[in-house]
Amino acid sequence: MGFFTGRVTFLRFKVNGPAPKMFDQEHLDRLADRSAGRQKLASADGIETGWTAGDHILDTDFDLAKNIINDTLSFDLRVDTDKLPSDLLRAYYSVELKALSKKNPSGLPSARQKREAKEAARERLEFEAKDGRYRKRKCFPVLWDLLSNEVLFGATSLTQVDRLCSLFEQTFGYELECVTAGRRAYHLAELGSRTRMVDDSSPSAFVPGVTPPDVAWIADESSRDFIGNEFLLWLWYQTDAQSDTVKLADGSEVAIMLSRTLTLECPRGQTGHETISSEGPSQLPEARRAIQSGKLPRKVGLTLVRHADQYELTIHAETLAVSGSKLPVPDEAITDPRGKLDDRANQLRGLIETLDLLYDVFGQKRFGNEWEAELTGMQKWLKREERRAA
Repeated sequence: MGFFTGRVTFLRFKVNGPAPKMFDQEHLDRLADRSAGRQKLASADGIETGWTAGDHILDTDFDLAKNIINDTLSFDLRVDTDKLPSDLLRAYYSVELKALSKKNPSGLPSARQKREAKEAARERLEFEAKDGRYRKRKCFPVLWDLLSNEVLFGATSLTQVDRLCSLFEQTFGYELECVTAGRRAYHLAELGSRTRMVDDSSPSAFVPGVTPPDVAWIADESSRDFIGNEFLLWLWYQTDAQSDTVKLADGSEVAIMLSRTLTLECPRGQTGHETISSEGPSQLPEARRAIQSGKLPRKVGLTLVRHADQYELTIHAETLAVSGSKLPVPDEAITDPRGKLDDRANQLRGLIETLDLLYDVFGQKRFGNEWEAELTGMQKWLKREERRAA
């Protein structure tokens, strides 16, 4: 069931409305009213969306015990797409065209016959498609956490995000707001009355004379999502030049290691991007040369250890999306199946809390009095990287 087995991938969304006092039958009834296949909620491109209950792609039996776990509401978004096979369409076209043109004296089909054959082939294929034989169904897990009033969505595609937001609002009456790097920084800054500093921020000149005043992949001038790229570069600096252990606001500590994968891109949009796969990608000469030339991280593999719990994940800079996250090994003392599900929900919350606390440490520096000194330290570190990579 989605977030309760295996590795997890998710984008976070804030629910723009009050958190429910509790999840109950009313929420399940709302999901059932818009379950997949029950209502034809088709977009302009003919794609249909609906909710499923999580056991399998056809499961629409929503149940209190199955779908409400440890103050979370778990369900799936199903997307149905009718994709007509192009090879069969060409075959039907050839058959129709041959039948229409067989009596032509020239032996060649006319332009009119070609149009008629094409229309007849498509009509035949669309008629066959009515029974669903060409329909492709795909499910994406959704988890609404009552404690944080956030929704986790198990996909990062903008197309699927739009479908989720639209159907969620139709079902529950609330809009969803994606928790990107800039929006998360702004929310944390609100707690410390530092929102003006987030509003006034611009990309930091990590490599003076090279770092541009804006970032190519941030199209919206009002967006502050470039802060996510700076966060990942800061993590690199922190683990390489300072310490691989960071003290968090709650008094706990998190050990950090950059591992498995690293994607870097030129913020000017000129020298392209590169993806490095290695046990320690940040230690490779090509990675060091890339950041010294001004490239910024867009995706980084991380291993985090906090409270003796280890998390392995890949984090995306601008969206703070998590992909392929491996959660801690379940507590062996928990043998009850329901208890294991409750523990899994807590592990997921633990991962999100750890990422938020770590991001807040960076935010305190980035939008506080320490940033000038921190930035100078990172600039010197990058100059050393130039000598090491040479």
